[in-house]
Amino acid sequence: MEAGQLVVHYQPKADMRAGGIIGVEALLRWHHPEHGLIPPDEFIPLAEHTGLIKPLTMFVLEEALSQCHAWREDGLEVGVAVNLSMRNLYDPHFPDEVQRLLRSWRVEPRYLEFEITESVIMADPQRAGAVLGRLSALGVGLSLDDFGVGYSSLAYLRRLPVTEIKIDKSFVVNITNNESDAMIVRSTIGLARSLGLRVVAEGVESKQTWTRLVALGCDVAQGYYLCRPKAAYELTPWLHSLPTPPSLHPFFGEPPRSRPSVDEVCRRLSAAERIPAAPSTVAP
Repeated sequence: MEAGQLVVHYQPKADMRAGGIIGVEALLRWHHPEHGLIPPDEFIPLAEHTGLIKPLTMFVLEEALSQCHAWREDGLEVGVAVNLSMRNLYDPHFPDEVQRLLRSWRVEPRYLEFEITESVIMADPQRAGAVLGRLSALGVGLSLDDFGVGYSSLAYLRRLPVTEIKIDKSFVVNITNNESDAMIVRSTIGLARSLGLRVVAEGVESKQTWTRLVALGCDVAQGYYLCRPKAAYELTPWLHSLPTPPSLHPFFGEPPRSRPSVDEVCRRLSAAERIPAAPSTVAP
């Protein structure tokens, strides 16, 4: 961090009903002077084991809130999502740090969301639940990430103060030709509906996948079909060029009466001037 080699990229999330952007996920990258951009899968596990993950998370959180504030000053209503590790989720002081940073950057809590994996929560449900409860009380959103690959039962999921579940991309990428994966996605969406939760599908890489997800009733899409992770200076012009301005939409209640067709939603998204794709070696 001291060498300035860590950068935060942002990947948009799209409203599958209307085609607008409802937020971005903040993703850490290591810009190595010799090896270029190194994806988090190659250094985050090491940071987890050495204890460096806590300062790394705080770095990403402050960068994301700073950018959220800048976007709002620029007329863009864009919420940010930040991933939490086990060490953050078990830290009783973490909610206080979050509240301090929200005040420091003058960002309303509803513009911030934390993503937590099932496995992190289930490793120590009591400690995780206490911190999640305090974060929820602040007014930030909580998303259960990689849903479907962990251990959450329906009974336990009902007790979590989450507002969203993200279907793991391993179930999304093959839904157009794998009925088992499509059935899992359909069941997950039905479960989320019964609990009043928003559903995000990650790993959406084609129009065909997007179309199938819309038919299954998914709320939000994230993936390369929409946009690869980008630095803020690259993403900001793209956000401004969208025909539908970014907006924080709660996705609760009944769908809009005048729901656009899939082709119309895709047209709205592709109407914006595309920025160059990131190198294929960079993982989402």
